[in-house]
Amino acid sequence: MTKTITFNELRKVKDSLPSGSMTRIAEELGLEKETVRNYFGGHNYKDGKSVGVHIEPGPDGGLVMLDDTQILEIALRILEESKS
Repeated sequence: MTKTITFNELRKVKDSLPSGSMTRIAEELGLEKETVRNYFGGHNYKDGKSVGVHIEPGPDGGLVMLDDTQILEIALRILEESKS
């Protein structure tokens, strides 16, 4: 499933995650932690891979087209859990 959000919205999700969330997401999906970081705007392609994130310049940091929303969905679930 693809989704388009602003870069600033994506970074807000990342910045709101509790400590250890990148590792938790990576382990749940069988990915490297740096690959999850790259999803949220990181650029470490030595230790992590590209994950189908395409950024178009524009207001609010530009638009981000996500080819796969699994990482975002898990991040949002973790945020919901942390509210409880």
